[in-house]
Amino acid sequence: MPLKNHKVKKNFKIKAEDIRRIIPAMGGCMATDKITVDGLKVGYMYREESDFEVDSGWRIFSGTETQDYVDNSNNTEIYDLNTIVNYDPSIVPYLDSPNGTELERIPGTDKFNKI
Repeated sequence: MPLKNHKVKKNFKIKAEDIRRIIPAMGGCMATDKITVDGLKVGYMYREESDFEVDSGWRIFSGTETQDYVDNSNNTEIYDLNTIVNYDPSIVPYLDSPNGTELERIPGTDKFNKI
């Protein structure tokens, strides 16, 4: 039987005390451990309608996640969007994109293409 409210302890690449304010408050986002634990760059991100009041709508992935990985809720968390910008500042120019935007990193660059 699964434990209720069981949280997996994670070893984040950036310690909480090292997160600095880079962007103004824009709300939360969903991101995978491939970024926050493994330290991979953002490879794919999309924006959808917000699920809750302070949700930016951004869903952020490294692009290496399998469906099984994403389906395991232990591999994703809700973060302040600024936290993810600390992991990969190259996403900043795209954060004002409208709902329905899908972006994929151009390999070897800090730029993204709309898909």
